[in-house]
Amino acid sequence: MDIQTKKKYQYWQWRTLITLMVGYALYYFVRKHFSVAMPALEAELGITKTQLGLFLTLNGVIYGFSRFVNGFLADRMSRRKLMTIGLILSALVNLGICFSPAMNSFVNVLDAEGKATMTLVYLIGSLWVLNGFFQGMGVPPCMSLMAHWISPKELATKQSIWNASHSIGAGIIVALCGFLLKTFGYSAWQLCFAVPAALAIVGAFALYALLRDTPSSVGLPELEEIEAEENGGQVAAKPHEKISEKKYKTLVSQLVFRNPLIWILAVSNFCIYIVRFTILDWGATFLTQFKGMEISTAGTVVATTEIVGGILGMLVAGWFTDKFMKSRAHRTCLICTIGATLSFFLFWKTPSSMNWLSIVWLVLSSFFVYGPQALLGIAASNQATKHACATANGILGIFGYASTTVSGLVFGFLAQHYGWDSVFLVSVVIGIVGAIIIALMWNAPADGYAKAEKILREE
Repeated sequence: MDIQTKKKYQYWQWRTLITLMVGYALYYFVRKHFSVAMPALEAELGITKTQLGLFLTLNGVIYGFSRFVNGFLADRMSRRKLMTIGLILSALVNLGICFSPAMNSFVNVLDAEGKATMTLVYLIGSLWVLNGFFQGMGVPPCMSLMAHWISPKELATKQSIWNASHSIGAGIIVALCGFLLKTFGYSAWQLCFAVPAALAIVGAFALYALLRDTPSSVGLPELEEIEAEENGGQVAAKPHEKISEKKYKTLVSQLVFRNPLIWILAVSNFCIYIVRFTILDWGATFLTQFKGMEISTAGTVVATTEIVGGILGMLVAGWFTDKFMKSRAHRTCLICTIGATLSFFLFWKTPSSMNWLSIVWLVLSSFFVYGPQALLGIAASNQATKHACATANGILGIFGYASTTVSGLVFGFLAQHYGWDSVFLVSVVIGIVGAIIIALMWNAPADGYAKAEKILREE
């Protein structure tokens, strides 16, 4: 590859990566604001905690299902269009929630006191569940686009940079909505839906303008052609040519559904997400009830675990994988899962009189959690190759968000009836199980491209 082509390739690689970071952060704008808006929805509309909790659970389940469905679509259609459409539809749902009380002139959605009737509760709940499906149109295109633009040898590093968009998006929108409610009061809760939606719609058009599906669409060679040129070999088929439906089905079957490595990664994802959501969803509660912290301190600690521990953990894990593990992301995942479980155990056993140390262990646990949270998807992308990476990540998405049934419903029951010690014990046990499962693929290759090449060469 000549110098001019190399410079153009690097430009498009970073342009795609940065655009995807901003684009997915905008997805979080119209998703993670809901937790900030919940106290206002409860105070102004009288929607109960139980009802709000149900909204969150159903949203998570539908989101996991959507990632699986859209994984198939992202491997077979324009990722650029799919991601843009999903962001616009999610923004429109948020606008629907914003203006839902205005329907009172047509349907009785508010009672005499201005509180929500069951009609409004069902309406907002249904719209938020629908938003879960549209949100599932965000990750699959990102995974597929990065697999098309970034070599497997550097995917862990660069995709970990993209993964920081989760924490960036969540951090910005939580701060923005908190500012809006503090400035204008709970009665202005609709701004928490309208402002993020407006930003997302503007961003969606920018997303469509800046993204391109493949290197060949801008006159550049595909990754296989570059690697073949560097190694003096030939590719099984011209990468820019469309793979036949028969070949595609064979690739998906062999690289995803009949590939035991994908299922190992999926079960590991289920385990690590339980530990992640225990900290993220219950952190403020158990820090106040179990560790005796003030609520303001607890909120700051949880934010620190997400922003500091999360972003730093993802970046370090990605760099470590490509630098020292020869792009074998699953090996880094094992190390991180052990570190996360051990850190969470030490947090649990640290006395409340030493809360400064408890904070250190909790932030460190998040630091390790976000390694596999990012790298398990990268490992799936590499094992399934760019031909089926979105489908593979769809499976991981189902397992990851199925974990909310444990971290939400089960842990809520345990905390209420048996105390927080039971929650921490189950979390640690699940972390150990996750480490044992991911250890099963320690000797697995870094990627499945050799296997894919063999399938493409077969008549």
